[in-house]
Amino acid sequence: MPTPRALYLGGSRPLDGGGQTASFALPPDDLATHGVVVGMTGSGKTGLLMVLVEEALQAGVPIVMIDIKGDLPNLLLTFPELSGAAFSPWLDERIAVREGRSVEEFADELAQRWRGWLADWNLGPEDVAHLRSRIAPRVLTPGSSTGEPLHVLSFLEQPSPLWQTDVEAARESLSASLSLLLRLIGRDPDPTRSRDHVVLSILAERRLRTGQAADVASLLEDVRTPPLDTLGAMPIDEYLPRRERTALATALNTLLASPTFEAWRSGAPLDIAGWLAPRPDGRTSAVIVSVAHLDDNERALVLGVVLDQFLAWMRSQSGTQQLRALLVLDEAYGFVPPHPANPPTKRPILSLMKQARAFGVGVVLATQNPMDLDYRVLSNAGAWWIGRLQTDADRERVVEAVASEGGADGTEPSELDEVIKRLAPRWFVMRNLHRKPSLALLQSRTTLCWLRGPMTRHDLRRLTRPAG
Repeated sequence: MPTPRALYLGGSRPLDGGGQTASFALPPDDLATHGVVVGMTGSGKTGLLMVLVEEALQAGVPIVMIDIKGDLPNLLLTFPELSGAAFSPWLDERIAVREGRSVEEFADELAQRWRGWLADWNLGPEDVAHLRSRIAPRVLTPGSSTGEPLHVLSFLEQPSPLWQTDVEAARESLSASLSLLLRLIGRDPDPTRSRDHVVLSILAERRLRTGQAADVASLLEDVRTPPLDTLGAMPIDEYLPRRERTALATALNTLLASPTFEAWRSGAPLDIAGWLAPRPDGRTSAVIVSVAHLDDNERALVLGVVLDQFLAWMRSQSGTQQLRALLVLDEAYGFVPPHPANPPTKRPILSLMKQARAFGVGVVLATQNPMDLDYRVLSNAGAWWIGRLQTDADRERVVEAVASEGGADGTEPSELDEVIKRLAPRWFVMRNLHRKPSLALLQSRTTLCWLRGPMTRHDLRRLTRPAG
């Protein structure tokens, strides 16, 4: 088997800053034990995350990316010719006017700067062309036709083989789907306290385990005329009286009749195996699930469904020590918070952090504030990239975590705190438990794609539906 392509991340030097900056490449299998990127706004963490993505894709590792802020679709802004004409359609004319130049002049200058920044890392147009030719990108937009629509509720409408192979995983995926459905009709989505959720779960599982679809229309009919007499030890008319069932059925019917509901139940199926499968043309799949357009509650519920499906796919794979796939989450704030908060995304993320390495699946999370993460995320990550952190509490959290995991290489906590405090943009304290010494400084290289900034809905339409 050929040796996997190393991931060229930039340049490194010892933690004390001495010596020359040397080219640094990370063995891809090191990411099978997960990674965390932390740093305040402006520290360069999105750039480093994109470098990791670019390199992993060129090494043939398929990736599912969760896009929270709208930045990750920048991966598609690859211009092999590195010309002003390629940049200009994506420039904001107002910026050029404010600086007293035409869009064409501004674009030519940007193209020249980008060429120079790439040359500083011994990269050029041929490297951009290679990246572009190696990847097969998709931008999925659940609840919207801005990109490629995603059928988030496909687990209900298409019976899954999980009901025969892994009932526990099937139930977790069903629970996440029903929580989203209940959220869409304004009812309690909590599986631990919502009677609506319990009733729909039992009715849906009854259908799915016999190979039938549990689509909204079918569930609506079952709610109106239940195919069973009791739930647990109680008659169903006592557990959820007819009047309440009628109200639930009416709410489901209103949703079913709503034109906006089609955006949630049409488009590409939620099929992680299909997303990550090897492609006949040899390109590597780069699937971006963009939820930047959703509100916070919708994001948590949609991503709960997606992550549960990712977890179920992972558990169906054979064990391996080699990196098979990556899951990348651009901004983890609110999705895996410390106890006692428990959003729908927390359980699958923590399960992945604990179990995925045995299946060759890596998870890379990025966030501005390490205080936003459950401590188990840091303790289960073998690679950290720590950018500048402004607050004492954030620095204390990561310094304490480094010391407790035995990865400080004899560096005093106060010294490490001072290094993190003084880091310049695009410089990171890199901690990798697979290497000795485990601590070093890393300067991330320039990305091959153009980091233009967050994509609007209009931008995504242009990006995924180019003219002609």
